[in-house]
Amino acid sequence: MELLSVNVGRPRPVPYTDQAKGVTGIDKRPVTGPVRVSAPGPKGTGGSGLAGDAVCDLRHHGGDDQAVYAFAREDLDHWERELGRPLANGCFGENITTSGLDVSGALIGERWRIGPTVVLEVTSGRIPCRTFQGHLGERGWVKRFTRKGATGAYLRVIEPGEIRAGDPVEIIHRPGHGVTAAMEFRAATTERELLPRLLAAADALHPETLAAARKYVAAQTR
Repeated sequence: MELLSVNVGRPRPVPYTDQAKGVTGIDKRPVTGPVRVSAPGPKGTGGSGLAGDAVCDLRHHGGDDQAVYAFAREDLDHWERELGRPLANGCFGENITTSGLDVSGALIGERWRIGPTVVLEVTSGRIPCRTFQGHLGERGWVKRFTRKGATGAYLRVIEPGEIRAGDPVEIIHRPGHGVTAAMEFRAATTERELLPRLLAAADALHPETLAAARKYVAAQTR
């Protein structure tokens, strides 16, 4: 398992976002050399966990529980074949592009060591948005991405440090609950009946998902 690239984005104006200033950092590009990774702070004020990476819409993105977004090169390769076009590392807005790792099948609370020092923990899948669709320029992209269900994974920073392309990725902890990033995504979007099963992942879940699961269960037991 390997880190193929570390990707960062700069703010740029686009016509397809509802961010107040009309800018987005979704167009991420691979960088050379080491990149510092650290917890950015709470959602709404904290941005990306990667130094030099822009998160422009703090309402929906960034913060400690969405500090790093990972996507598998294998899933990019699938979309290359389906869309009939090349897809560079970072083009899905991911901070890290991996090889040999089942990112969407990673368990909530699963921990990865990247390079010698950085440890990240899986919190949730990625819900596609209007900006993602506009960035790719594919009609109906939100529905297609949702139907595929290979969402990649958001991660929080457990141990900070530096990462770079070529670093090994090691899974150092796998919980026993069976709740994957892909399952969390389905529960949050198209299969709400899965929400009670997410509670097995407890506080490792993204806080918003945990709150939604608890609210759903409470409503069912009234």
